[in-house]
Amino acid sequence: MAKPAQTEHLYIHRDPAICGGDPVIIGTRIPVRLVYARTQSGESVETIQRAYPHLTLAQIHDALSYAYDHLAEIQEEIRLEEAAMDDGTSPPSA
Repeated sequence: MAKPAQTEHLYIHRDPAICGGDPVIIGTRIPVRLVYARTQSGESVETIQRAYPHLTLAQIHDALSYAYDHLAEIQEEIRLEEAAMDDGTSPPSA
């Protein structure tokens, strides 16, 4: 079994056993793309924290930092997830 891979971001890692290896906030199953997508739809980090009270503001900001450092990758994950939902299939990282 593959081990989680730490990224250059303190609160973000990739674990093949969690969300198909997509980057997530450590200790959660919350993918970076979710945090990024919510801010792109107009939510503030404070609103995201109220929705996920177990997350710290540092974790949320680090997820956004990771997203902007890897923007093409995160946008592709979002595109694949949306396409899977449109097709009625499971997203690749489910």
